[in-house]
Amino acid sequence: MKVSPSSVSTQTAWFEANQRYLMAEVSKIRQALERKVAEAAAQTPSTPPELLSERHEQNLESASKVDTLCQRFGLSKFERQLLLLCAGTELSRAFAPLCAALHGNPQQAYPTFGLAFSLFPEGAWAAITPEAPLRRWRMLEVMAGAELTHSPLRIDEHILHYLMGIPSSDSRLQGIFQVLPHSLRAPLPESHQQIAEQIAINSLALGSQTPVIQLWGVDGTTKRAIATAAATQSGLSLHVIDAEILPSDHSQINLLQCLWERESILAQSALLIDCDYLPTVAASEGIPLTTVVARLIETCQRPLIVTSLDRLPQRRRPLSSIEVHPPTPWEQRQLWQTHLGDTACELNGYIDQLVTYFNLNAPGIRAVCERVKREDTETLKTGTGESSDGQNGAGERGKGKGKIQDLLWQTCLSQARPKLGELAQQIQSAVSWEDLVLPETEFQILKTLAAHVRQRHIVYERWGFASKGQRGLGISALFAGTSGTGKTLAAETLANALHLDLYRIDLSTVVSKYIGETEKNLRRIFDGAEMGGAILLFDEADALFGKRSDIKDAHDRYANMEVAYLLQRIEAYRGLAILTTNLKDSLDQAFLRRIRFVVQFPFPDASQRERIWQRSFPRQTPLGELNFKTLAKLNIAGGNIRNIALNAAFLAADKGEEVGMEHIIKAAQSEYIKLERPLTELKDREIKSCLSSSF
Repeated sequence: MKVSPSSVSTQTAWFEANQRYLMAEVSKIRQALERKVAEAAAQTPSTPPELLSERHEQNLESASKVDTLCQRFGLSKFERQLLLLCAGTELSRAFAPLCAALHGNPQQAYPTFGLAFSLFPEGAWAAITPEAPLRRWRMLEVMAGAELTHSPLRIDEHILHYLMGIPSSDSRLQGIFQVLPHSLRAPLPESHQQIAEQIAINSLALGSQTPVIQLWGVDGTTKRAIATAAATQSGLSLHVIDAEILPSDHSQINLLQCLWERESILAQSALLIDCDYLPTVAASEGIPLTTVVARLIETCQRPLIVTSLDRLPQRRRPLSSIEVHPPTPWEQRQLWQTHLGDTACELNGYIDQLVTYFNLNAPGIRAVCERVKREDTETLKTGTGESSDGQNGAGERGKGKGKIQDLLWQTCLSQARPKLGELAQQIQSAVSWEDLVLPETEFQILKTLAAHVRQRHIVYERWGFASKGQRGLGISALFAGTSGTGKTLAAETLANALHLDLYRIDLSTVVSKYIGETEKNLRRIFDGAEMGGAILLFDEADALFGKRSDIKDAHDRYANMEVAYLLQRIEAYRGLAILTTNLKDSLDQAFLRRIRFVVQFPFPDASQRERIWQRSFPRQTPLGELNFKTLAKLNIAGGNIRNIALNAAFLAADKGEEVGMEHIIKAAQSEYIKLERPLTELKDREIKSCLSSSF
């Protein structure tokens, strides 16, 4: 956001006036010190100095930082004087010798509580207790000393910068405490704006008795955007702390809360504790972080918002819980139209496709549109065209599609791409329907599966099926078959046909022996993938979907709960979820009934193996005379055939030759050794000749 020159000039003038005022106030304290020194030298009593009267000529359009701080923290006149005394020690060299003279010791060139009591007639003992503002809010630091009243005092560095009017942050809060970015202050969808207004009107007030607002749901960015809007409408900024990096030591927690609340008072901000994916215990001491968060909720004296994935339990302090949903499809369309402007009218309904496949929040949609405009401003002015087969569906996007649609699609993929870490592996592939060799029945089931994904926006929304209930709207499939029969290849084919990302999740690694951890892992996967409609491929489904166990102990009960949770998320998932298994018979039939598609991948027969051999070599591979019909007699699955083809290509390349039968037979023998099977299935003379010449 650009700042006008007049605004900069006004800020500069205020900054200079604020510093002049501060130095004038410090000068009054210095004069009081000088009078006290002169009094001590002459041994005559002094009168209370008029220079410290309540009337101040500020010459400021708004309050000075000194007066603002005193008003916000409720400092008394004596506390104000004491704070300025310590500030003067940092700002003026004259203070040190004056303090030393009053102490009667050149080594004690610093202010103390005792010196302040002798200097200011308004002095009160209550002002120097740990509960009083100066010490409670760590504005003054009491250095080590034999006696409290004679210990050196030092003003907190951050408070000193604040009095000077210089923007700064407390170094002890860096990396923990942050101001939310300006991008989250954009207009919200109507449903989210209503939540923000509700919070601003009813809840963002001072004091520990006001309800703590809990925003719960899976979309962390949206929750923060709502909290930011609510704070802005209340005239506050918003500071955030991530619960997962909270300290576990009690003294550190106390210090952090003090500094956090002090900064909130100085900046006039509300506080937000982000508890999404909150760990069970802190890393260093093993103290439950849930206990730390609960304590902050109960004791925080500032307007407080807590975000989490699930509803938190009620506590002694009122907790107002609000569930945050993603923008509705209608709101997402409105956001796309708003940010794309006139271009939206030229997209021939393509926005419906984006809304169907990508469940983006308001900041995400805005970011996509801004990036598209930056990367291809001229394309935004052109028409869009259609795919070569006349469809507007995302699944068969031909070269005739407008560049703007391609750019929007790819940018949405990038924006929504989940960060699943060690839980999932993204699979990149360029295979097509032509690379998939299956019996016609199974092939057509996969085509139907693609059609369900591609046309769900029409069936669910335009034709009203979604209004009948959300359960069962997720598209799921079980791919069953022995290893190498094409289950993963089929998933890759679907991903490429639908132009979606594909992530493989090994359920054997997701399932944890620790109670509740499997559910957490599954939640991270689905929550991360929900925004971009990615295809999720769950390998080794029998690791979790085996025969339902009898409940003998807590682990059995939680194991069944994990299965139920996975099925629940699959049924509600906006994208496509695929489960694979080598042992279909080991799966519980009750679970199979809740899967929409079941595709059996049979072991390929000779004719299918011949087609797989023919399609295993890219067009640019130099091939000799290969007898695919003969190679099809090798009784192996498609995955093994592709391994042999690849290894044969390396053997041929190493010799500088075309890929021939002898290279394939060599590679085949290595593959059979891996399979622990003898290569005795071929009796043809050609194969024997290849074997004898190769080995």
